[in-house]
Amino acid sequence: MLDAIRARVLPEAQRRTLDELSDDLTLVSGDTRSKQSAFWTMLALSAVIASAGVLSDSTATVIGAMIIAPLSTPIMGIALGVVLQRRTGSVPFVVAGGLLVVLVGVLFALVTPADTDLLSNGQISGRTSPGLLDLVAAIATGFAGAVALARRDVGAVLPGVAIAISLVPPLAVVGVCLGHWDLGLALGAFLLFVSNLLSLVLAGVIMFAVLGYAEDPTAGAPSTSRRSHMVLGGLILLVTVPLAANTALSFLLTTWAGRIDDVTSQWVEDSPGAEVTGVDFVSLTAHVKVRHHDPLPSLAMLRADLDRVLPEGVSVVLETTVGREVEVGTMTSGSAPDPR
Repeated sequence: MLDAIRARVLPEAQRRTLDELSDDLTLVSGDTRSKQSAFWTMLALSAVIASAGVLSDSTATVIGAMIIAPLSTPIMGIALGVVLQRRTGSVPFVVAGGLLVVLVGVLFALVTPADTDLLSNGQISGRTSPGLLDLVAAIATGFAGAVALARRDVGAVLPGVAIAISLVPPLAVVGVCLGHWDLGLALGAFLLFVSNLLSLVLAGVIMFAVLGYAEDPTAGAPSTSRRSHMVLGGLILLVTVPLAANTALSFLLTTWAGRIDDVTSQWVEDSPGAEVTGVDFVSLTAHVKVRHHDPLPSLAMLRADLDRVLPEGVSVVLETTVGREVEVGTMTSGSAPDPR
């Protein structure tokens, strides 16, 4: 069964040798000076691009940082080392590289206004509240990356793998949030990075083992030990717990936001021109935005209706905007309306 899977996933004609794979993933063997120079140069540039993209809320710029980010190389080197029961020297590069990206993010944060609303930035808010789907995507990406590294004919997909797995941008977000002294958001982004890192290692270990690299005659080491697998599985489980809790909380907040929207919309339906324009949660406080022209109904009635659909501990803040109609009249090119 295992041989059939190997033949299907990695045909012998396309199989890269263990020496070739080790040379690509190990930064402390072969031409170490060139490898490490390329690693640090590209990582520093990726950190600058990611930090700039995050602060400018530019998806295209952040994707550019993902493509050139070299952090996946030592991370997959860790996976290969676990399979071969051999030290590859990859861990220090991951730790030091992560600290470098965080530092660059902090420096970028220092030149932005101190009162910047971080959650209004989609690049930040999207990386500070990871869930189980992020973990699933990371594991699948790890499988794809391991297969791409092991085969000679699918190396072209590696940029896509780099985009699919988010490594440098979450670290840049950690730095930006630390620079603004928002430890909660920084912790959320760091959790996303750690879950992605462990998922890559786990997927790489499984795939490299299935593909038979531990049994390679040149490996010079026994197959992966049960202890290594147990430690790695324990770390994944440790990360899964907060991700699952965050996923459940996100589901609850979405459910409560829908209830609040429905109740508030019914509350303002008798007020001409009034509408609910948004419901946003900050922690367990819902901020309900209502735009209206005429006076609103009794707040006591709204409070009673919300109490029936929300659990204790959830607060609601009503933010109203008074709109004013302006009679424009007939406009011609170059003319401006005269508000009355």
